[in-house]
Amino acid sequence: MSEILRKLSEQGVSIWLDDISRERLRTGNLQSLIRDRQVVGVTSNPTIFASALSKGDAYDTQLHDLKIRGVDVEEAVRSITTYDIRWAADVLRPVYDATGTVDGRVSIEVDPRLARETEKTIAEARALWWLVDRPNLFIKIPATAEGLPAITRAISEGISVNVTLIFSLERYRAVMNAWLSGLEQAKAKGLDLSGIESVASFFVSRLDGEIDKRLDKIGTPEALALKGKAALANARLAFAAFEEVVASPRWQALALAGARPQRPLWASTGTKNPDYPDTLYVDGLVTSGSVNTMPEKTLEATADHGRITGDTVRPSYEEAWNTMAALKEIGIDYDDVVRFLEEDGVDKFEASWTELLATVAAELKKA
Repeated sequence: MSEILRKLSEQGVSIWLDDISRERLRTGNLQSLIRDRQVVGVTSNPTIFASALSKGDAYDTQLHDLKIRGVDVEEAVRSITTYDIRWAADVLRPVYDATGTVDGRVSIEVDPRLARETEKTIAEARALWWLVDRPNLFIKIPATAEGLPAITRAISEGISVNVTLIFSLERYRAVMNAWLSGLEQAKAKGLDLSGIESVASFFVSRLDGEIDKRLDKIGTPEALALKGKAALANARLAFAAFEEVVASPRWQALALAGARPQRPLWASTGTKNPDYPDTLYVDGLVTSGSVNTMPEKTLEATADHGRITGDTVRPSYEEAWNTMAALKEIGIDYDDVVRFLEEDGVDKFEASWTELLATVAAELKKA
C-alpha cells in the first residue's frame, strides 16, 4: 500500500479513479486499487468506455448477443455501459457501507448531446437511475445553463448527482444554488435527505491549458511568470465559495434535516503540460471534504512521489485571489476563458459520445 496515498486519504481527500473497463472488473484490478491505492470511487465518461471497448475481448459475448437480438447502437451503448457501472457499484458497495454512504460511488454520464436541453437531460437522468438501480450511483449532469434546472429536478426526486463541466466560480455558485434548491424541494416532498448525495466536478488542468496559451501570446516576463498558476488558484477559490455556502443559514437548515454537503470534486487532474510536476493538481489541492478523481497514471505518480504535506487549499486563499488579480491586470479575460472552456467542453463531450457510438457500431459488425 502506498504511504503517500494513505496520507492523502488521511487529509480528508477521497481518492477516486477516473477510469473504468470490464477488463478492470473481471480481473479484480478495481478491487486491488481499492485495497492498495485507497481508491473509494470511480468516474466514467464516453471516451473511457470507447477506449475500453476497443481493447481485448471482455465485451465480445455481450456484443454478440446484442447483435443477435438486433439491438440498435444507442440501446447497445446503454446496455454495455450500465452493465459495467452496476458491476463497479457492486465492487464498491462495501466502501459505500463502510463510509456511511459518502464514498463507494460510481458515476455515469447523461448523453452529452442533451447538454443544452433541460427536459431531455432530466428524462435521461431518470432512465439511467432506473437502469443501473444502485444506491451508490451518481448521474453526471453538465453545469450548463440548461443543466442547472435539471440538477435541481433530479436532486428533488432523490437522484444523486455528479455535476460535471464546471470551470467558473460564478457557475459554481449557480450549481450550489441548484443543489440547495433541489434539496429544499426534496425536503418539502418528505424525502430522506440523507440518501441524496452530490459532488460538484470542478475542472482543473484545462484552465491552465487555455490561460497558458494566452499568457504565451502576451509574452512579457510578468505574463510568463503566471503560467501554471491559474488552475490551482481558481480551484482554491471554488473551495472558499463552498465554505461560504455551507456556513449559510440556508444550508444549516438542510443539514439539520439530514442533508449532506455537495463535496467539491477536482476533475481533469492529469497534468497536460510536461513542464509541470505530474502531481501538481493533487499536491496543490489537498483539503478535507474534497474528492480528487485521477487517471491511473496520475494515481500511480502520486503513489510514487506525491508531496502530501498538509492542507494546501484553505491556507492559500489570499495567494489565489492575488493570482487571479494579477491575471486580470496582465490582460487575461477570465469570463472569456471560462465561456470558451465550457463551450469547448460540451463539444468535446459530444465528440466523445459520437466516438463511442461509432466504436460500438464497429464492434457490433465484427461480433
